[in-house]
Amino acid sequence: MELIWFVLFAALLAGYFALEGFDLGVGMLMFGRKQGRRDEMVSAMAPFVLANEVWLVAVAGALFGVYPHLEGKALFGLYPIVVTMLLAWIVRDAGLWFRRRIGGPRWRAFWDLLVSAGSLALAFGWGPALYGAATGFTASPLHPLGLLLGAAVAGLFLLHGRAFLAWRAGGRARTLLATAALAALPPLGLLAGAMPYMLDNTAPSPTLSVLSFIVLPLAPVMAGAQVWVWRTFRRADRTPSFF
Repeated sequence: MELIWFVLFAALLAGYFALEGFDLGVGMLMFGRKQGRRDEMVSAMAPFVLANEVWLVAVAGALFGVYPHLEGKALFGLYPIVVTMLLAWIVRDAGLWFRRRIGGPRWRAFWDLLVSAGSLALAFGWGPALYGAATGFTASPLHPLGLLLGAAVAGLFLLHGRAFLAWRAGGRARTLLATAALAALPPLGLLAGAMPYMLDNTAPSPTLSVLSFIVLPLAPVMAGAQVWVWRTFRRADRTPSFF
């Protein structure tokens, strides 16, 4: 049971990086673009944003339920990083929701800047967070290696976002799949090295049994909803009206 939940947790975290990665990449790429191009970029990623964010909620739920001993260490050891990333998440989403609520180039330019800033901070923050987790939450997440990993994650997300925009413009899906695999490498590398440590800190078997009874039947629903979103909005001319 411990191994099954470890694989599921790894799949959720890798799925978040592979899917939300292009959203954050597109957000960063918006910086410095003209207004018309920024509108096109938001329209390209808008149908997928909420569906992709569900993966992060699932990751947090799995962490708290399956690895309760690591929850406190993660929140305490990464407190400044976690708070910064949460604020960046809120700022990025607020920019997406408010950018079209009022007309005017200055209004939209302001919120577009927040989308880019929030996307960069959230993407970069994953580097120190992964480094802190890899060191058992004992080293400073602002270690130079953590900052370097943050730059690498942001760079991978930028590459993934560029591939996504090319795919939405009629490019090859193979390239998008390749950049998705690259974006998922950092968390998979971390989990591969931390596997023995995480298995030793797994919740007791009765807890895992209850979680399995509650959560596992919903996994096909989550996967099916993700497939529906991609099938429904794969055409570039389909965008939810609220964006």
